[in-house]
Amino acid sequence: MRVLFMSLALLAPLSVQADIVVPTRTIRAKEVITAADLGIKPQQVPGAVANPETLIGQEARVALYPGRPIRQGDIGPPALVDRNDLVVLVFDRRPLSITAEGRALGRGAVGDRIRVMNLSSRTTVSGFVRPDGQIEVK
Repeated sequence: MRVLFMSLALLAPLSVQADIVVPTRTIRAKEVITAADLGIKPQQVPGAVANPETLIGQEARVALYPGRPIRQGDIGPPALVDRNDLVVLVFDRRPLSITAEGRALGRGAVGDRIRVMNLSSRTTVSGFVRPDGQIEVK
């Protein structure tokens, strides 16, 4: 009987407390997150970010409030292009390469697809943000 009790005690789930990352101040949407903005809270929340390194340098997509968990969908890479920015549109199909000036109709980070108005033709096109801030039209 004593052996049975001990083996049942070993099979019982252990309560493990995990750490999550929380803001130390209110971080507004579109703000870039720094190390000073983050703290650790001993709590287990499914889907919450546990490693502060993954958040530093990222942009808040929504307002983040002190003490509340940060989820992966709440952050993203910083936007290179803002709405109404003047941008260069690039269409590159070797041997043909065309560039034009455009106005961004949305915000976007590297790799994001955004709409842009070609200022010459007043036509709206979609393209992907390049690392240099140009918009590649496919």
